[in-house]
Amino acid sequence: MRGGTSKGVFFRLQDLPASCQTPGRARDRLLQRIIGSPDPYGAQIDGMGGATSSTSKCVILSPSQRPGHDVDYLYGQVSIDQDLVDWSGNCGNLSTAAGAFAIHAGLVDASRIPSDGVCTVRIWQANIGKTIIAHVPVTGGQVQETGDFELDGVTFPAAEIVLEFIDPSDDGDEGGTMFPTGNLVDDLEVPGVGTFKATMISVGIPTVFVNAADIGYQGTELRQDINNDPAQLARLEKIRVAGALRMGLIQTPEEAATRQHTPKLAFVSPPKDYTAASGKTVAAGDVDLLVRALSMGKLHHAMMGTCAVAIATAAAIDGTLVNLAAGGGQRQAVRFGHPSGTLRVGAEARQVDGAWQVTKAVMSRSARILMQGWVYVPAEVLSENSL
Repeated sequence: MRGGTSKGVFFRLQDLPASCQTPGRARDRLLQRIIGSPDPYGAQIDGMGGATSSTSKCVILSPSQRPGHDVDYLYGQVSIDQDLVDWSGNCGNLSTAAGAFAIHAGLVDASRIPSDGVCTVRIWQANIGKTIIAHVPVTGGQVQETGDFELDGVTFPAAEIVLEFIDPSDDGDEGGTMFPTGNLVDDLEVPGVGTFKATMISVGIPTVFVNAADIGYQGTELRQDINNDPAQLARLEKIRVAGALRMGLIQTPEEAATRQHTPKLAFVSPPKDYTAASGKTVAAGDVDLLVRALSMGKLHHAMMGTCAVAIATAAAIDGTLVNLAAGGGQRQAVRFGHPSGTLRVGAEARQVDGAWQVTKAVMSRSARILMQGWVYVPAEVLSENSL
């Protein structure tokens, strides 16, 4: 399925081999082989992956064990070239497809699906322990996929699906608060690189925001401007690792190699005119700020949905780097420019007893089935000798 600006291979939990219905090496090995990883060529020719972080993904859904929810949604980010499936975070884009897939796969009670209208799918995001509500359009009792909703980064229009990320801040063991350092802005020291102003936030997905100008960028860059420069990618990874350490997500720099999916690194800039990857002109007056983000070590072609949640929340809080790039002041929504165009996102944030809280973040995406059927893997993938 495509979901937002990503696509992945979706499974019902009960359709997986018995040994892969629980977390562990057997499951990881199966999903890697399905996607075509690890691939030292970086092409995933012998699998379903598309050789980018946006297309090297797997999703597993099952009837929810959580009261008040329809489905449990588990997301695996499959490394392209390394022996790794990262389960440390969510994919906001594929959250859209998770809502639609839940209906397609018969995981939503039929009595809750209208003949025509909108079906509210209550999703438990099992990776991070959060609730997502997907408002999925339905026609004739089936998911409506076609429509006129346009999403920059996706070629064709489709039906709009509204997503609500409920209480998306990190209140788990790793971060503990929305701002793990306790500050809206920190001086982040990066060994061998320099010291930069940074906003580190755990909402949607842990994200390290820095100013584009501070690291030598305009904020108008496209993928080819960064991804073809290994030295720059290595430099940006050092900033990400320093942020991960400061946020308490890892204890040593070496651990970052096994945690590629989180945190994200993003850089922000006040509005500027630029030409998006599609050739479309984005005028400074069209957006509140510019954001570029890296995923799995490469500049993302558009914007990760979970990172968009972090952007919306940080923009709503006066004094963060994201907020300042957007002009400062309190706001409930922003439109930001990314490599493929623009995206509008909103968040409700407030201060309670001196601490910032966010009740929900909202955005619109779309999703559709690209194909369905059987995917084949060699039998030895599930043998004891291969695990």
